[in-house]
Amino acid sequence: MEAYVVDEIQALIDGDNDRALKRYLDEMNISDVEELIDELPQYAARFIETLSLNRAINVFRILDFPTQERIIKKLSGNKLNQIVKDLPPDDRTALFAELKADEVKKMIASLPANEREEALNLLGYEDYSVGRLMTPDYIAVKPDWTIARVLNHIRRYGKNSETIDVVYVIDKEGILLDDIRIREILLADPESRISDHMDTRFIALDANAPQEEAINVFRMNNRVALPVVDEHNVLLGIVTVDDILWIANEEYTEDMQKIGGTEALDEPYLDIPILRLVKKRAGWLIVLFLGEMLTATAMQHFEVELHKAIVLSLFIPLIMSSGGNSGSQASTLIIQAMALGEVTISAWWQVMRRELVSGLLLGIILGTIGFVRILLWQNLHLYDYGEHAFLIATTIFFTLLGIVLWGSLIGSMMPIIMKRLRLDPATSSAPFVATMVDVTGILIYFSVAVLVLKGVLL
Repeated sequence: MEAYVVDEIQALIDGDNDRALKRYLDEMNISDVEELIDELPQYAARFIETLSLNRAINVFRILDFPTQERIIKKLSGNKLNQIVKDLPPDDRTALFAELKADEVKKMIASLPANEREEALNLLGYEDYSVGRLMTPDYIAVKPDWTIARVLNHIRRYGKNSETIDVVYVIDKEGILLDDIRIREILLADPESRISDHMDTRFIALDANAPQEEAINVFRMNNRVALPVVDEHNVLLGIVTVDDILWIANEEYTEDMQKIGGTEALDEPYLDIPILRLVKKRAGWLIVLFLGEMLTATAMQHFEVELHKAIVLSLFIPLIMSSGGNSGSQASTLIIQAMALGEVTISAWWQVMRRELVSGLLLGIILGTIGFVRILLWQNLHLYDYGEHAFLIATTIFFTLLGIVLWGSLIGSMMPIIMKRLRLDPATSSAPFVATMVDVTGILIYFSVAVLVLKGVLL
C-alpha cells in the first residue's frame, strides 16, 4: 500500500475525524482495507467499527484468523453480533471452528433461532471435512417448474444465495437431480420446463469427505461451485471456489512448512510467540538430530578403516550431501504429485520403476563427475591421492551410484508409505529423508570401500 495513504489514514485517526475516516474507508476496495489492516494492525477493530456493516463483513471474512481474533476482543458487542449474524454460514463456521468453546457459545447464543440451528448443524461435521466448508445458501428448483418461474424465484431469493451461477434441481424429497448453469436458463424458452434442460450429469461432493478431496475435484472440473450431498444424495449445501482457494492456500502453506522440517504454524510467522515457534521447530530438530547421531555410530563402526585410509574421510560430506539431495528431490516431487492427484498409493510400483531408472542414471552422472575429478586433481598435481588414486576414484564412483539410487528410492517411497499408514506424506519431509539417507550412506560408502580397497589400503 502506498505510504501516503497510510499517512492520510493515520492523520484522520490522530485527529479523531471519524466521519472523514468512514468516508475514506468506504471508498476503498475491500482488498485495500484488508491491506491497510496489515499496515496498521493496532487500529483493525476501529476500521471494522467505522465501516458500514456490509463492507465490514466483507473485510472481516477475508482476514486471517489471528487478526479476526484480535478484532473480536476489541469490537463493541453490537457490531460483533451484527457481523457474526450476517457472515456467510461457511465463513461463520470457519470462525467458530478456530475460536475457544466459551466464545463460540456466546456467539451462537446471540444468533436468531434458525441461524443458530444452521450453525450447530455445520459445526456437527468433522474438522477439515467438506461439510465444514459448505453453505446452505443456494438456489434450488423443481424439475416441473417453467423457466419463467425459475427466473422469478431467482429474483426473489437470489440475493441471499452464495452464488446464482448454478441452479440446483431437487425432487420433493430434497434429492439432487441435476445442476444447471444460469447461462442455460437465461437463454432458454421461458415456457419450457427445467426437466427439458436436464442431462443428470453432475458432480457432487460428499459432506463427510476430506477437504483435500474437494480441492482435487475443483481442480479437475471447471466449476465456480459444487453441490454437497449426504449418503442418500440429499442436497445439503454448496461449496464455492473462493472457499476452496482459501483452503488450498492453507494446505499448500502447511505442506511447505512440513517439508521444511517443522510443524505447521497455526498463525502468521510474525504473530506467533517465540516460545511456541521454538516448540514447533524443536520437535523435528530433535528427531533429526537423534537420527544424525546414528551417522556418528555408523562411522565409529568403520573407525579402523578410517585410520587405515584417512583419505576416505575427505569424501564423507560429498557422499552424504549427494544422497540427501537425491532423496529430498524425489520426496518433494512425489509429495507434490500426490497433492495434485497425479500419483496414488496403487501406483507405487510405477514410481519405484521410474526412480530405479532415474536414480541409476543420476548416480552414473554424479559418480562419473566424482571419478573424473579425483583423477584430474591427481594428474594435475592439485592433490596427491597416492598410488591408488584410481581405486579411490572407483570407490567414489560406485558409492555415488549406490547412494543416489538409494536416496531416490527412499525419497519416492516414503511419502507413499506415509499415505498408506494414513499419515500426512508431507511429514516425510526433505530433512527427514536426508537424515535417513545420511545414515545408510555411510554404510554404503564404507561397504564399497572395503570391497574395492581390501588388501590395498584396507
